[in-house]
Amino acid sequence: MTTGYAELLRARHVVRLLAGTLAGRLPNATAALAIVLFTRAEGGSYTLAGALSAGYGLATAVGQPLLGRAVDLWGQPRVMLPAALLSGLAMAVFALAGIDPLPVAWAATAAAGLFTPPLEGGLRALWPSVLGRGDRVHAAYALDAVAQEVMFTLGPLAVTVLVALANEAAALLVINVLGVLGALSVVLSPPSRRWRSAPREAHWLGALRSPGLLALLGAFFFVGAALGTIAVAAVAYADGHGDSLIATYLLAALGAGALAGGLVYGGRTWAGEPEPRLRVLVAALAAGYLPLALVPGPAAMTFLSWVAGVFLAPALACAFVVVDRHAPPGTVTEAFSWLVTTFGVGAAAGTAAVGPVVERWGAAAGFCAAGAGGLAALLVLLATRRVLTGGPIPEESDQNGAPGAVSKPGARRNVPS
Repeated sequence: MTTGYAELLRARHVVRLLAGTLAGRLPNATAALAIVLFTRAEGGSYTLAGALSAGYGLATAVGQPLLGRAVDLWGQPRVMLPAALLSGLAMAVFALAGIDPLPVAWAATAAAGLFTPPLEGGLRALWPSVLGRGDRVHAAYALDAVAQEVMFTLGPLAVTVLVALANEAAALLVINVLGVLGALSVVLSPPSRRWRSAPREAHWLGALRSPGLLALLGAFFFVGAALGTIAVAAVAYADGHGDSLIATYLLAALGAGALAGGLVYGGRTWAGEPEPRLRVLVAALAAGYLPLALVPGPAAMTFLSWVAGVFLAPALACAFVVVDRHAPPGTVTEAFSWLVTTFGVGAAAGTAAVGPVVERWGAAAGFCAAGAGGLAALLVLLATRRVLTGGPIPEESDQNGAPGAVSKPGARRNVPS
């Protein structure tokens, strides 16, 4: 397994693209915490802080697929670099102007979210042209999912350290400067500059005209919702045990489980079609969430959280392959961006919906809601099995920008599985 990842990381451009994308996504990974901390430091209420953070998240959800479609049409550098600069500039305005006047704060945070560059989808669109072999692309998807877990764990820690060393405004500025530099590193790389999307059919729905993609998005809305409910339920569980740090332990264990699962999953070659395997992985993910409702003592609960996380990164990595197979020609970046958006909206919906549940019935009910989200995701995949088997998939080089192929409606691509 280690040898496989070492080979992958030695491939030309891989480290630069992965590191640049992770740095470029830091502003998005830390925005919720950074905006809340800054707003509170400026004297704003928790209500205002939450509203500004939610506004940023909503704007990001709107902007990602739109910018993803623009990338498919005009290439990565012409879209991602201006977007990164505008997003960073908007957040700098927020950091320097504060929350007074309030309309400026609203506009700045919304613009920062709207122009967040679709680096996540862009990276996954690049892997086939950078790595060539299907098994290495699949391993890269798994490594990408693992790196995402690390980023969402270490990113908030970086914000906390910057606040301790300087202040909340400095944290916002530094994180967003790193984000612009990361995006710059990606879009100036040869693979990003060379990449071109396949010719696309003009259609207002874009990637969403694929029934298979819609089925996948429906399932991962509920996976996101399950994760959103766990975050709130973990806090309620910690409050019930009189120690707020317990929530940190549970969420860290969840991330550690995803890290371990992703490393193991990406370290081997999988035979067969990815769609049936995705159903198995989501079923295992749902099964891992259900025992959390037992709410045992903190030590046992931490272990159950680790188990609950094990199948998250593998499910995401497999979903990336399925997205790549079902995205219509010329829409791969947009399709990946829709997955990012749907997952995020699901998490936000889960967070909002589970609050009243926890207040009325306690943490156990919140973890039950997480299990229900996992089961709902599985039911969507089972109900849409037909549209997720086969479909109008382009040939191998259509989506990755490599020369030498012409789009053929109805052809299945020889993708990693």
